[in-house]
Amino acid sequence: MNIFRLLGDLSHLLAIVILLLKIWKTRSCAGISGKSQFLFALVYTTRYLDLLTNYVSLYNSFMKVVFIATSYGTLYLMYVKFRATYDRNHDTFRVELLLIPVAALALLFNHEFSVMEVLWAFSIYLEAVAILPQLFMVSKTGEAESITSHYLFALGSYRALYILNWIYRYYGESFQDWIAVIAGIVQTILYCDFFYLYITKVLKGKKLQLPA
Repeated sequence: MNIFRLLGDLSHLLAIVILLLKIWKTRSCAGISGKSQFLFALVYTTRYLDLLTNYVSLYNSFMKVVFIATSYGTLYLMYVKFRATYDRNHDTFRVELLLIPVAALALLFNHEFSVMEVLWAFSIYLEAVAILPQLFMVSKTGEAESITSHYLFALGSYRALYILNWIYRYYGESFQDWIAVIAGIVQTILYCDFFYLYITKVLKGKKLQLPA
């Protein structure tokens, strides 16, 4: 554990809290991509299958449970409780275009060709691109609510902080995991335009609009 990983985890939790509060308080999931949320649920499910077999620490187990529970809780709110507010007409990204290449990468590039390691690699690669349906939806609708923008910024910050975590561990602990690092860099790059618009517009009280 180091400060970058801790801040990354807190930023990740903040993103989830912002999203859930947005849905619950407005009683609406308008502007939220159900496909991205499905992909995130798949990420946490495949990554944390070792929850009952590989104990690391109470903190580690707690965070795994939180991410799994909140991801499926979000899906419940979107597809069951507030399904009438879900904008399917704009959430049209074809997730198979992500799932098939990601599955192929996981089979080809992993630390060990075993079920758990392939699924772990799959989750890392998938997380790098899971936000694309959400960004596509924002681009298609033309703008994002401020609360949705805050959610995306916190989510992007989480991965950027984890890159610093990997750098710290490389120099401080001689530890490296190129699968996680490269996937994290790809994920952060996908957020670059959004980060710029968030800082130059949202923080100044303007509406965020992504180029179509």
